[in-house]
Amino acid sequence: MTEQQYAISHYPDVEKIYKKLNALVAQPLRPVRRDKMAEYLGYFENSCTRSKELIDEAQKIIPGGVQHNLAFNYPFPIAIEKAEGAFLWDVDGNRYIDFLQAGGPTILGSNYHVVRDHVIDLLDHCGPVTGLFHEYELKLAQLIQRFMPSIEMFRMLGTGTESVMAAVRAARAYTKKKKVIKVGGAYHGWSDSMVYGLHIPGTGRFEAKGIPRGASANTQEFYPNSIGALRRKLITNRLRGGTAAVIVEPVGPESGTRPVPFEFNQQVRELCDEFGALLIFDEVVSGFRLGMGGAQGYFGVVPDLTIFGKCITGGYPMAGGVGGKADVIRCFAAGIGGTGERAYIGGTLSANPLSCVAGYHALLEMERTNAPVIAGRAGDRMTAGLQKIIDKYNLPFVAFNQGSIVHLETAAVMLLDFHHPLRLARELKARKHMMEEMGAAYMANGLITLAGSRLYTSMADTEKVIDEALGKFEAVLSNIEGV
Repeated sequence: MTEQQYAISHYPDVEKIYKKLNALVAQPLRPVRRDKMAEYLGYFENSCTRSKELIDEAQKIIPGGVQHNLAFNYPFPIAIEKAEGAFLWDVDGNRYIDFLQAGGPTILGSNYHVVRDHVIDLLDHCGPVTGLFHEYELKLAQLIQRFMPSIEMFRMLGTGTESVMAAVRAARAYTKKKKVIKVGGAYHGWSDSMVYGLHIPGTGRFEAKGIPRGASANTQEFYPNSIGALRRKLITNRLRGGTAAVIVEPVGPESGTRPVPFEFNQQVRELCDEFGALLIFDEVVSGFRLGMGGAQGYFGVVPDLTIFGKCITGGYPMAGGVGGKADVIRCFAAGIGGTGERAYIGGTLSANPLSCVAGYHALLEMERTNAPVIAGRAGDRMTAGLQKIIDKYNLPFVAFNQGSIVHLETAAVMLLDFHHPLRLARELKARKHMMEEMGAAYMANGLITLAGSRLYTSMADTEKVIDEALGKFEAVLSNIEGV
């Protein structure tokens, strides 16, 4: 694949970004002015009354009122009724520009008509699930292999979390080793072994409520971008039985919130080869969003296993899978091997006809339209516009992007770490609340973001849409305390 087929037009200056991020963390918080924040919160009370009614009722039977963390917005979640292209509409009729994009998978935009038509056709004559084999299981696996040649074999699953669980299990079965090393702060789903060093580097089991210590006893973390720290872990592990795998998000923890230097993945690849560990790329977000060849194609690094999630079906349900070297993938039990001979994984609804037909046609449309690159250009336009606003109002905030993955750091809560433990303890809650307030302020102005700090652009984000969004962002950022 050629360079122009990838969403990243120019790789960000990582050293420059960290200087800005460190300066942001070192400064006092700069939230929205209190009078304007009261006005924004009033929007929810006055313009989102039906959402409030639904959430109040939902909280009686659903913990927190919603079934997924992405939907838990401050001051209360809104209920969406319609999705189309770049926009969402709530049950009260309010329209929003959608930069959540279901957490990243809808690179074509929401409810893309070509994919929808194929799904409806399938439902008319087959239905969503049969429990048996369907031709589109094969067609989707073959298509993924065409885009990413490292996928010699592919096993579809239900979620990214399941896919990570399966990959770790296969790595241990194949290598006969136990230790798995991740980058501190990275998110690889919520399985017992991966709820370790979550979101903030150095936190270890901080989020591991309800998880026995033994479940994560063989999970380790190293500080982001520290190749020296990873080498030291690998050396120590070699004396204690070895390392089964190193798992990374190839653009950096939390979808590049802590971006990696361009050469980082190649350096990890070389260390894995030196110490006999498998390299796992978590491409739940970057797969197909960075280009049809994924992050591995962009960086030119071949992992042993690749994790897929939301991206694999273009936003339709049961989205996950793991692919890679045939010898490793064959460690899974599914129609081959006897009891106890292979790593056990399941999933009754995995690779159901609906998911596979949606994924197959979504990927074909993304290839036909060059959607990842178009979405990346929208991300470039958004980032450049945000930077102009930041400069105009002399704000300490940081905007950068990896193609269509756009970061707007205002509270920098995920940039805290145990290098400064007193600051972490003192500022974590305050910075988290400021991030929630920023998300609410954006939403009150017709913008939906991921946790008030990340934006996913799509092919549906035309120049007109981006310019409208930038006007809304300026309406918020011009009312920051101290401006």
